[in-house]
Amino acid sequence: MGREQGAAAVPAETGRAAAGTAYRQIRFAMPAGATEVLLVRHGESEAADPDRPFPLVDGRGDPMLSPLGHEQAERVAARLAPTRLNAIYVTSLRRTVETAAPLAARLGLVPEVEPDLAEVHLGEWEGGTYRQRVLEGDPLAAMIFEQERWDLIPGAESNASVAARVSSAIGRIAERHEGARVVCFAHGGTIGAVLAIATGSRPFAFIGSDNAAISTIVVARPRWLLRGFNDRSHLE
Repeated sequence: MGREQGAAAVPAETGRAAAGTAYRQIRFAMPAGATEVLLVRHGESEAADPDRPFPLVDGRGDPMLSPLGHEQAERVAARLAPTRLNAIYVTSLRRTVETAAPLAARLGLVPEVEPDLAEVHLGEWEGGTYRQRVLEGDPLAAMIFEQERWDLIPGAESNASVAARVSSAIGRIAERHEGARVVCFAHGGTIGAVLAIATGSRPFAFIGSDNAAISTIVVARPRWLLRGFNDRSHLE
C-alpha cells in the first residue's frame, strides 16, 4: 500500500462566505479514524565490550540500559504520563522493555510486544561489533552511510526487508487502535525506516534519532503523516 504526505482534509461543506468574513489559517486536524503513533527510541544502552559480546535475541544484540538510559526512561515517563495513551508497544529486545517500564507503571498499562519493530539485523556485526567498527572508522562503516544500505555488512538485513516488516507492524497497530494514540518504544534503525516510509525520503534520512527522543506519525490510511521528529525537550 502506498504512503504519501498530506494535510488534513478540507471540510466537505465549503459554501460561500459572507462579505467581510475573515479566514484563519487552517490548522491540522486528525482525520476521522486515524491513529497517532508516538515512536520513542530506547534509552542509552550499556557500553559494548569486545571481550564480552552482548547476548543475542533472535540474532540481535540485546544489551541492557545504562544508568543514563534508566534516567532517560524516567524522563520519558514524566513527559508522556499526562498524555492520553491507549496502548504501549515494545520490541523483543530488553532495552525497549526497560525504557517503557516507568511509563507503563505510571499508566497501569501492560506493554504489548511487536517483534517487527525490532532493530535492523546487522549480520556479522551484531553483539556490539557495529559500534566498534563505526567508532574505529572502519571503511565499510563509512560506505554503509554513503550508500545508505545495511546489507553491505555480511549477513545484514536489506532496506527492503526492514521497510516491509515495519510497514506491516505499523499497519497492524493502526488497525487495532483506530482513532487512538499509542506509543511504540523501538530502535534508531526501525524508527528511521518508519519515517522514511511516511515521507518518501532517502532510506537513512531519519536515522539520527537520539536515545529517548520522541517522533510522531499519524496513520490515516492510506497516508502516513509525519508530525514530529526527534523531540528531546524532556531530556534537556
